[in-house]
Formats: sequence, structure tokens, C-alpha cells
Amino acid sequence: MHDQINGIGAQLNKLDIPGIQYIVMNSNQTLYEYMGGWADIALQKPMQASTTMMAYSQTKTITAAAILQLYEKGKLDIEHNIDLYISGLPYRKPITIRQLLSQTSGLPNPIPLKWAHLAEEHQQFDESGALARILKDHPDLSFEPGEKYQYSNISYWLLGEVIEKVSGIKYQDYVRQYIFKPLLISQKELDYTILDPKHHAKGYLAKYSFLNLVKGFLLEKKLTGNKSSYEGNWLHLRSHYLNGAAFGGLIGTARGFGKFLQDQLKPTSVLLGGETKKLFYMQQKINNGDLIDMTLGWHIGYFENVRYFFKEGGGGGFHSEMRIYPEQGVASIIMVNKTNFKPRKVLDRMDKEFFL
Repeated sequence: MHDQINGIGAQLNKLDIPGIQYIVMNSNQTLYEYMGGWADIALQKPMQASTTMMAYSQTKTITAAAILQLYEKGKLDIEHNIDLYISGLPYRKPITIRQLLSQTSGLPNPIPLKWAHLAEEHQQFDESGALARILKDHPDLSFEPGEKYQYSNISYWLLGEVIEKVSGIKYQDYVRQYIFKPLLISQKELDYTILDPKHHAKGYLAKYSFLNLVKGFLLEKKLTGNKSSYEGNWLHLRSHYLNGAAFGGLIGTARGFGKFLQDQLKPTSVLLGGETKKLFYMQQKINNGDLIDMTLGWHIGYFENVRYFFKEGGGGGFHSEMRIYPEQGVASIIMVNKTNFKPRKVLDRMDKEFFL
């Protein structure tokens, strides 16, 4: 097995990506760590452990953990309708917090890649106004709440609003104080802003790809720049933020997420009590009693009869996935600065060396 693990770096180095961070850990230590490629192709800056990248939808699992913390503290009830916490919603059917967490709410999921703004626009950006416009433009449910599973970024955007309502502080500040601080995760490791642009990777889109051909329909033009934005066979996408912090705003490192994963592997979590942690990983059902491959914040996957919990994140310039294998006591995370990347196949191939 030692020789096989030593060969992982060589395999990762062959991937068609600018740069990569990949870590495997148990509850007490890092089992394997690989940083390779470029954080900046033009300047030939290597990808390092301290290089931050956008995590996009991996944020949702952190948002779910914050909701369950507030549930444990008696600040909210996941069976309550969200109308109790957020006023003025256009949806006429009762939707529960549990349904938002499990992606069974019936909320629509318009393509969110254009829900972004440039980094230099961030200080003046009005997130509440952006959410209000999205709700106004998409006022109808796709199906009866609880009828089936359907992914929706709006669902977790609304969960961020719930956190602010019941905690009395900004969503980002709640996560910093009650999720990251207990885990000793610094703002340089995980945060909602690019604290140090010199240590933030450039996000790229492959020049010769279908996604590059149709980028005008999917991405804001201001993100893609012009012909001078190409660095070899890669289009550099300008630094930006998503419009909703709670559904995709985290920026950080694999090591930062690794601290969260290690806490979840421990018998006793710093973040969640025993019963609440069980709830975090409990497979959910729809109205007719059928199980779905979703918990209250994680997706459920299987590989060679091994069950794992995962959350993938991807968007303009970056892609990632984190996993927990509870029976094997192992977790992993991969982050790359490439838009169109399939982390599932890579993790299936790499992770198995640590438990099969």
C-alpha cells in the first residue's frame, strides 16, 4: 500500500488542471497531502497549502452545520415553516427548514453561474437586494414541498437568512464565531472574503472546451475578460464573489476544510452534540416515505460498496469535493482551480488506497 500511495502524486500530476490541493486524513492526523501545479499560470506561482480557492457549494454543508447548532440551542425548530423566520416570501405552500436542508422544498433552481459580482464590487454589493430580485423573478415552486428531491441554491440562500434572523448577527459572522473559531480555523484558511490576493489562486476555464464556447450564456461577461485574459490554453476568470454567501460564498484551503472534516470524524464533535450530529447524517425521506440520497446537509454516495457523505462545489474557475467515510474513519478533500473538472472520478480512484 505504501508504494501505491507514493504513486498518487504522480497520478494527480498528470491531471489536466492548472493547480490542485488534495488531502486525506483521519480524526487525528493527515494521512496524505499533495499540492501541485500552478496557482497563477502567467506568473508561474506554484499551488501551495496556503493558497485559497473558491469552494462554492461546499459552503452549504457549513451552513447546514450552523442551522443544526441553532436547533440544538433551541433557537429554531427544523420542522417549523420558514415563514416564521422570513417574511415576504412569494411561495404559498408551507416549506420547512428540514425541507430546505434536504433539498426537498420545491424551490426552483435557475442557473446560478451569473449570480456573481467582481471582487472590487464586493464592499458596495447589496446581498439582500440581490436575493429579493431572485425571489421576485422566480416566485413559483417547481413541485409540492416534500414531494421529491431537487437541488436548489435558493434553499440555502434562505437558510442564511434564517441564521441571521435567529442569531441576531450576520450569517458570515455567525459561522466565523461558532463554526470556525471552535475548530481553530483562521480566516486565512476559510472565510467569505479574499483576505490576501497574493495567496489566492486564479480561476481558469480550459480554452479548448465546450464550456468556453458557451460561456457567454452562463457567465457574466465581466468575469471572462478579453483575449488578453488567456494564459496559454487557459482563460483566466477575474476574481469574484457569489451573490449569496450561505449557498456558495466560502473561500479557503483544503487544510481549512480538513479541520472541519476531522471534527466530524471524532467520536465527540466540538460543533454538534451526539444526537444533533446523528441528525446531520440521517438519510432523509420524501412525503411518500421513500429514502433519498441526501441528509440534512450532505449527499450520500457509494463506491465499491463503501458508503460516504460528500459535498461538491463548482463554478467559474474552481471545483472541489469533500468526503467523509464514517465506517472507515477517513475523510478527503480535493480543490482545483479549473471550472470543468470531475472530482468524483478522481476521488474514487485515489481515496480507496486508504481503506480498501
